[in-house]
Amino acid sequence: MQNSTSLPKLIRAHVFVSGRVQGVGYRYATVDTASQLGLTGWVRNLPDSRVEAVFEGAREVVEEMIRWCHSGPPAAVVKEVVIEYEQPEGLRGFEVRRVE
Repeated sequence: MQNSTSLPKLIRAHVFVSGRVQGVGYRYATVDTASQLGLTGWVRNLPDSRVEAVFEGAREVVEEMIRWCHSGPPAAVVKEVVIEYEQPEGLRGFEVRRVE
């Protein structure tokens, strides 16, 4: 039986990215990057021109994804990244969502 201290602690980061982040492939690059890192969560465009995303995974991997969010794909111009840490929900997979 494994000691629980050897398991990575899962965290959840709720991220809001502003700047030129819509129409530049930011959502799809986020899906690719998060999936490569093994994170779960989702990403979507917001009506106010920001991108919203949720990342769940091991702390160091989530922090790596947040660092990526500060630059995003090549055509993006990121002005600000706001992060709120929340309780993980145990999401599966990583997807693009639509604003409802």
